[in-house]
Parts: sequence; structure tokens; C-alpha cells
Amino acid sequence: MPGLPPPVADERDALLAFLTQQRQALRITAHGLTEAQARSAPSASELNIAGLVKHAGRCERGWMDLVLQRDSGPRRDPDEPDTGDFHLGPDESLAGLLVQYEQACAETDAIVASIADLGRPVPVPQGFPWFPADLKEWSVRWVLLHLIEETARHAGHADIIRETVDGATRDPLMAAAEQWPDPWFTPWEPAPASG
Repeated sequence: MPGLPPPVADERDALLAFLTQQRQALRITAHGLTEAQARSAPSASELNIAGLVKHAGRCERGWMDLVLQRDSGPRRDPDEPDTGDFHLGPDESLAGLLVQYEQACAETDAIVASIADLGRPVPVPQGFPWFPADLKEWSVRWVLLHLIEETARHAGHADIIRETVDGATRDPLMAAAEQWPDPWFTPWEPAPASG
């Protein structure tokens, strides 16, 4: 992944390129982590990298459900606390969540490619305190901008968590994951096992 999105031809290309860049920034924070490290929450919050990947995938699917007006099953009760998105069950793994996230991203890209007009209306769900009650619709364009914002926010969370876990930062992680040639960044390497 280059450090910047590629040149773009048009608005759709730009929105997807910047969304892809932020997705890659989130995924790179998981590079080389053990399952225990991916589940660890070393900062003041309960967030962990695996949970952020899980949440990002669920967000993409949820927003595409909304764009397509498809029913994806029962929704959470607005008065019930949301703990499932960020927390892993015993049967979930970082590797599995990364695959699910990749699938959600590919589905988003395919859906967006199939929509001729990014100004197409997307109904705003009603009855949820986090959605504006006085607004009836967004556009597909707005949904994409929101996904960029949401993904970037969580990629930033993941950067901080990853640096707290083992000191790794973006450029050395990218250099390791993509086997960049020297001399620009020394690729990240796992710390030697102690004991």
C-alpha cells in the first residue's frame, strides 16, 4: 500500500480510493499480531485491534444494507447497550475477522460500482437517537463520505493501540507487510521471545 491514495479519475473513483486507503491503514495495524495481542486492550478504552476490524466490517455491511434497503435480520434495540461490535466471541479470530472485513469491503465496492447516481437517496432510519429525526434521506455519496470518516477514526484508534501493544507504527508495519526495500524504513519485526 503506498502511503497515499492513487490519482483518481472522477468522484466515485476518489471516494473509493480514499476509503480503500483507510481500510488498508486499519488492516496494517493487525500485521504480525498474535491472537492475544489482537484481543488486548492496552489503552484507557476497551478497544482492541480485532474488535475494530470486526466493527469496521459490520459498519460497511450495515451501511450497504441501508443503501440497498435490504433486511439483514434483527436490529439492536435502541435502548440496549452495543457491546457486540467491538468484542470478540470465543469462536472468532483475527484471521477470520480480516477475511470477513475483506468480503464486506469487496461487497461495498461492487454495490457502489453498480449505482449510476451517487446522489441516489438513502432513507435515514427513524427511531434511533444517533440518527437525525428531522432528516428523511442521505445520498449514496454521503454514505461513502461517512464510511471514510468512520474507517479513518478507527484506523487512528488502531494505530494508538498497536503502538501501545508493541511499539509498531504505520511505516515500519507497511515496510514489513509489503517487503519494502531499504533504506527508507526499517521493516517492523516481532520482538524476540523472552525467557
